[in-house]
Amino acid sequence: MRIIHGRAEQGRSEQRATVTGEAWFDQVLPATDGTTIATVFFAPGARTFWHSHENGQILQVLAGRGLIRPDGEEPQVIQAGDTIWVPPGERHWHGAAPDSFMTHTAISLGETRWAEEVADDA
Repeated sequence: MRIIHGRAEQGRSEQRATVTGEAWFDQVLPATDGTTIATVFFAPGARTFWHSHENGQILQVLAGRGLIRPDGEEPQVIQAGDTIWVPPGERHWHGAAPDSFMTHTAISLGETRWAEEVADDA
């Protein structure tokens, strides 16, 4: 058993090159047994690049309102209180709505495979 109080030991907020706009990642659990957990704050309009997860991903929206889009589908609105299951290998992006911030906890299972930046019309 391991208890993590708020964020990973020696954790610090960081920005990443796999996001368009401003987003801050707080690592809660660094890669452990193929699982990573991070709390992510997205400024309005910020979003991840296209990506997929080897064994899936769980998103729990903590505050604000955002969008998630599986490849080949229209973006869907997500908001505080929502939990999203992204199946293994499903290409998708997620982030804040254009007029709202969003904070979520991302539980990523297995390797994350990053792809290209999302086009403005996506």
